[in-house]
Amino acid sequence: MQIDAHQHFWNPARGDYGWMPKGDPVLDRVYGPADLVPLLDRHGIDRTVLVQAAPSIAETEYMLGIADACDRVAGVVGWIDFERPGDIADLRRLAGHPAFKGVRPMIQDIPDDGWMHREDVQWGYRAVADLDLTFDALGFPRHLDGFLALLKRYPDMRVVIDHCMKPQIRDHGAESFARWAEGMARIAGETGACCKFSALVTEADPGWTVADLKPYADHVLAVFGPDRLMWGSDWPVCRLRAEYSVWRAAAEELTAHLSPSDRARIFGGTAAAFYRL
Repeated sequence: MQIDAHQHFWNPARGDYGWMPKGDPVLDRVYGPADLVPLLDRHGIDRTVLVQAAPSIAETEYMLGIADACDRVAGVVGWIDFERPGDIADLRRLAGHPAFKGVRPMIQDIPDDGWMHREDVQWGYRAVADLDLTFDALGFPRHLDGFLALLKRYPDMRVVIDHCMKPQIRDHGAESFARWAEGMARIAGETGACCKFSALVTEADPGWTVADLKPYADHVLAVFGPDRLMWGSDWPVCRLRAEYSVWRAAAEELTAHLSPSDRARIFGGTAAAFYRL
């Protein structure tokens, strides 16, 4: 089974996508299953993991409704407010839905880089671990040390690093690459986290090439290995730099040297095991 481990559907009219630029020709429009299914069929992708894009429980329920209606969606990663301990009731309720797999706080958008370590939000991580749900770690390279400490504090929490922690490929800087590479290697070596092989194109220049992405792909392959690496499209956000098929082709080229079994893990098996699809 081939799986797209990270994609989104949204309707801007819902009003809870505060990060979305108004009038953006790529992002500010409705995206639903009818837009994605032909792309999945083109590439032989069986199922997807639908990931939150708004900080609201209402959006999580919206996504679960889509999962109920579209059998291509195998799992949903939602959201709860870690600043509201009372949301544990919603988390328990959501966990009863067969498609609900875990949560993703939008840490990359929080100005306080130390937010994840505030004592008043620790109940959320404990609840995720206690309910045997997953945690998508969304951040930038500056969050690597913070996530490393968090993952070591909660070793029983099932964690996946979103988008390779968004290395700033467009900088073309050896120093920034080295800092990112060290942080990712420490997470891979000192925790059991998985990593999503996704969104590299979005962090690259508009005129990116596969050669620009290769050092980053090679590094996550080396430190996480195929058993802990899962491909995701990050569609439709990827459309800011590349259409679905272009990013898929680049990912296949970047992994072409691997064995068929290793490629099968990256393009399906790892996500199926991690999210228990």
